[in-house]
Amino acid sequence: MPKEFHVTGTCIPEKHYMVDVSGRVKRIVADYIEKGKYFTINRARQYGKTTIMYLLERQLKESYVVLSLSFESADELFTSFYTLAAGLIRRIGRELSAQGVEKAVLDRWSRPVSEGFPMEDLGERISELCRQYDGGVVLMIDEVDKSSDNQIFLSFLGLLRAKYLARESGKDDTFQSVILAGVYDIKNLKLHEGTEPKYNNPWNIAADFRIDLGFQADDIERMLSEYEADYHTGMDIRQIGRWIFEYTEGYPYMVSRMCKLLDERVAGAEAFPDKKDAWTGEGFQEAIRLFLKEPNMLFDDMVKKLQDNPDLKTMLSDILFRGTRYTFEVNNRLIDIGVMFGFVAERDNAVVVANRIFEMKLYNLFLSEEEMGSRSFCDATEMRSQFVVRGMLQMKLVLEKFCQYYGEIYGEREERFLEEDGRRLFLLYLRPIINGSGNYYVEAQTRDRTRTDVIVDYRGQRFIIELKLWRGDAYHERGERQLFGYLEHYQEDTGYLLSFDFSKRKRRGMKEIVLEGKRIVEAVV
Repeated sequence: MPKEFHVTGTCIPEKHYMVDVSGRVKRIVADYIEKGKYFTINRARQYGKTTIMYLLERQLKESYVVLSLSFESADELFTSFYTLAAGLIRRIGRELSAQGVEKAVLDRWSRPVSEGFPMEDLGERISELCRQYDGGVVLMIDEVDKSSDNQIFLSFLGLLRAKYLARESGKDDTFQSVILAGVYDIKNLKLHEGTEPKYNNPWNIAADFRIDLGFQADDIERMLSEYEADYHTGMDIRQIGRWIFEYTEGYPYMVSRMCKLLDERVAGAEAFPDKKDAWTGEGFQEAIRLFLKEPNMLFDDMVKKLQDNPDLKTMLSDILFRGTRYTFEVNNRLIDIGVMFGFVAERDNAVVVANRIFEMKLYNLFLSEEEMGSRSFCDATEMRSQFVVRGMLQMKLVLEKFCQYYGEIYGEREERFLEEDGRRLFLLYLRPIINGSGNYYVEAQTRDRTRTDVIVDYRGQRFIIELKLWRGDAYHERGERQLFGYLEHYQEDTGYLLSFDFSKRKRRGMKEIVLEGKRIVEAVV
């Protein structure tokens, strides 16, 4: 059976096209397992944790007895100390049986659990097992944070911690290593007792896990090379790999999903009859469009997290629409939450949206919440047919109509409001025009309170639009030069400059200039 791209569970090298993470697995074994460290792999949803745990288990079984458990759908374990001890003893017994250990060992794990001292009984069985195998036993638990807000779970961590400390002083035998995987960093658990949250530190023995599970561009290229060897599409492997990385920043699920869409959804569509047509620049943009429109667990989880954390939603909106610069401080609660969920990252000591896919989805989400009752959205929707002629987007006309719309609707509004929200209004105007046929994103490197660069891809057309606040003639000329540099970078002949002028001598209107052979269409509102 041929391999396929996989996004719904553990990736298996023999069955799926996947980034080679064997080097990372070897580093985990050498730097953590063999050194007897206990640690947590906490990364965002669908960031490859389960696959890493699976591959790690495969390698460890060559040298260790491996107890691989999951707390997914394990709520019944945490109703009492007895149910926890009994449940873990049963699950560990099944793991040992699957690995073919001696009957005498299995008999110890099949005995009834002490009703009076269930956790002590569990601890003694762990010690006995580890003595029998000279400490060569590794415990792995996936989805460990499913029951983390639970005192019984904290007691279990306390048991592991106590045995680890006793091992270090030569007073007990216990696991060589314990690996806990989940989204939340359980070193900083918050347990609710009554109405007040109580912060606990039951896992302060854990080593910091510093191995990057994200993919780099060359990782993606090597995966694509394997695919290309099977299908001979003629794709530019390096270019496609770079595009995927630019949009995903190596987020594992996003990488695999983009490839799966190209292979299974784009290829075979009317505009892309076969795989050779799909693995192109146009096919890539179509895959992005499909990705952003489809329901999936990653986006569903993002929406839920923003609903549960409205302050985080406000921070992201401020970054995207107002160019607000938040200094990156990991001990800030909102920033810590954003990093933990994978939504934000650090760049030049500032908080930024983690990748272009998340950014585009957030723009679409925030703007869609404003569409109902928005005159901007309604006007643009009604006029959409005017902006697309023979399948070609007329960006100059878009800017002309926006200037008219802006002056009519907002000409008398408070300047502070317009200065902060003018760019958001343009994106709200643009979105229904290109919706369904094009994508747009904002260059994070240029987004601040005075400047934003919007890149629009529409059916193979690319438009570079610089949005800026008027700060005098000299600043305006620098903006033109900056736009010229962007056009050079993207190898485009025409660029667009939208300026919001709040000076007393407003210069509204349209004009065109030619700068070293490049055409710049300027609109001032």
